[in-house]
Amino acid sequence: MKRAFRWVELVTLNGYQLGLSMASNVLSPLLLPAMVFAFMPPEKKNTYTALVYTAGLTMAMFIQPVMGMLSDRCTSKLGRRRPFIITGALLNVLFIGIMGTSIWFIHSPLNGFFQSSFGVSTSLVILLAGFVLQQFSSNISQAGQQGLIPDLVAENQHGLASGIKSFMEMLPAVLVLLIAPLVDQRQFWFVIAILMAFYVTTMLVTVLFTREEAKIKKVPYPSGKPILRMLLLTVIFVGITQLSLLLVKGISRWLPEETTSLILRVTLVGLAGLIGMTGSIFFGVYFGARVGIGKESGKQKSFIWWVVTRLLFMAAANSVRNFAMFFISDILHVPNPAQITTYLIAVVFIFMLVSSLAGGILSDRFGRKNLLAIAGILALIGTILLVFSRNIPTLLISGCFLGLGTGIFMATNWALGTDLVPKLDAGRYLGISNLAGAGAGIIGSSIGGPLADYFNTIQTGLGYSVIFALYSGLFLLSVLLLPQIKTSPLVSDET
Repeated sequence: MKRAFRWVELVTLNGYQLGLSMASNVLSPLLLPAMVFAFMPPEKKNTYTALVYTAGLTMAMFIQPVMGMLSDRCTSKLGRRRPFIITGALLNVLFIGIMGTSIWFIHSPLNGFFQSSFGVSTSLVILLAGFVLQQFSSNISQAGQQGLIPDLVAENQHGLASGIKSFMEMLPAVLVLLIAPLVDQRQFWFVIAILMAFYVTTMLVTVLFTREEAKIKKVPYPSGKPILRMLLLTVIFVGITQLSLLLVKGISRWLPEETTSLILRVTLVGLAGLIGMTGSIFFGVYFGARVGIGKESGKQKSFIWWVVTRLLFMAAANSVRNFAMFFISDILHVPNPAQITTYLIAVVFIFMLVSSLAGGILSDRFGRKNLLAIAGILALIGTILLVFSRNIPTLLISGCFLGLGTGIFMATNWALGTDLVPKLDAGRYLGISNLAGAGAGIIGSSIGGPLADYFNTIQTGLGYSVIFALYSGLFLLSVLLLPQIKTSPLVSDET
């Protein structure tokens, strides 16, 4: 029988989530785009930023379910999850340092070789390698961190615990207000040092104040070769996404610029982009989950649909965030795009904070799926407003709706996931759910980045309007597919 947790204990249990989220809130929307912009031609900034995201998140997609499965079977005296949190946090410090060294190679003599062979700079190669390694280590610790709630917290507190987890994920949105000026001034190493400190400090909070009992009895591994299945899962998902990208690029090249009207080009290429994104999500999750789960997948249809709806929402939400700084720079023409981006993130945070805490508690009482439908509609409205934003006030109003929707979603959706996963194999299943975490960035960025650059060459700023409109379609689909998730009577809330 799991004991009831006090709220302070739930905060320390989720403490390391603050360090992980601080890094993701700085890396994706601010540091990586700024570093890519410093290393590569501005007309290709979205494409190369997407390349770095995709490579790193491909590693994340493979590593997290593998480490989740291994942590399920860990018999360390420290418990099942804490050894993975410690190892990942320390490696994070090392690998994010490698990312920082990329700025030392801006004028490297190797630039000629990499430019002639691959069309990129030495700095971008090192940045990409560092980010891939950072995703490797980050997902070791993430696999351990996200297993703590289903391991230790009673089911009737999952909503509250998930709400606090979401709060920890969102708190850095305010903290990065202090970091944004450093990014605008290209003080990249100062920013990296701050992230290192957050990794170590928050890891110690969770490890020292969370009590785990050592697991004596070993849990048998799933039948077959589970690690190979996870690798195949990643290959299938990324392969389908890249095929979709080739489809979009093929259609854009097939349309002759001289004779094709702008409206027709936006319609056909944009539609191809939406089909590519949604097709990657449906086929990638379906085949990926079948491979990752194995024979049990036929009995886990609701879990698979949960991953699909989670991926649809997160692909849109994460991609809006990842391209926000370039949108603000190119459309609003402000001299300090990183700082304005943090204002947007702060507004999103304020509304996320209230809605996530309320969403987690309300979902325990009134069910999950109705709240998720509201979340998707609010995020849809926010993204449509963003498409038409041409000044800072409209931009911030769009952030209000995005914050409300994302906050409700993050708390409520995770609580629904912890309800659906098999308890003895929670780490592996929640690791497979990283199809939605890492897969969101892969799908939204790898297709959205090149699309943005393609349309921006035709008309300045057009690319952002197109891809944000596509992301609003993903939000809508995340709502329409909720009835496919069947829940138990305890959490029944048929939409």
